[in-house]
Amino acid sequence: MDIGSIVGLVIAWALVLWSLVIGVGIGPYIDFPSFLIVVGGSIGIVMAANPINKLIVGLKSASKAFIYIPHSEQNLISQLVDFAVKARRDGILSLESEEENMKDEFLKKGIRLAVDGTEPEVIRTVLEMDFENMVQRHEANIGVISYFTDIAPAMGMIGTLIGLVAMLLNMSDPAAIGPAMAVALITTFYGSLIANMISTPIATKMKIRSIEEQHLREIMLAGIMAIQSGDNPRIVEQKLNAYLPPSQRKSQFD
Repeated sequence: MDIGSIVGLVIAWALVLWSLVIGVGIGPYIDFPSFLIVVGGSIGIVMAANPINKLIVGLKSASKAFIYIPHSEQNLISQLVDFAVKARRDGILSLESEEENMKDEFLKKGIRLAVDGTEPEVIRTVLEMDFENMVQRHEANIGVISYFTDIAPAMGMIGTLIGLVAMLLNMSDPAAIGPAMAVALITTFYGSLIANMISTPIATKMKIRSIEEQHLREIMLAGIMAIQSGDNPRIVEQKLNAYLPPSQRKSQFD
């Protein structure tokens, strides 16, 4: 569970709602037609722009902004170095017994290919294809959420224009101009809320998670190729530690 994402959104929404309460109250900011235009219109446009299966997957993936199992890069490097030590001592075939301890399918696939005696070029090609397809999936999912950031303000502006037209048609009643103008601007308010307080933070956190996962895959790929080539475990560790900031680098051999 990503507490930071949840707490951040709660704080942002609480402050906005509190500012409304201590101002003129929440009531004047509630307008059902405006809500339908912005929320319903945004959902409709996003559905029209994306295949329904990709839309569903993209919306489900938004949960990664809140529900996420952290992975330690140091622990991954330690595991790969242990594999290198075992492969160096007992032969690479001995890693076959370690597959049960591998929770990551990418790592398991790479070690299995190495154990099967697959050529290094083939291993790298297979894993890089897997990596690239993962990146494309992530980008597609992020794109679905990010599209709300583009569409919601636009739908808010459409709603505002509709409200302005209605207001201009009733210019004969000066007392009604102010309230009508306020209602017209509410759709812009709704669009800004959706874009800046829902879709943008979620899409940004999804991008961060994607980058983190890509970095883990890069470490796995480098470790698998080093183990397959029979590198000394110390060399494997030095190669993999290069992916970490100097302050986080540790050695099992000191």
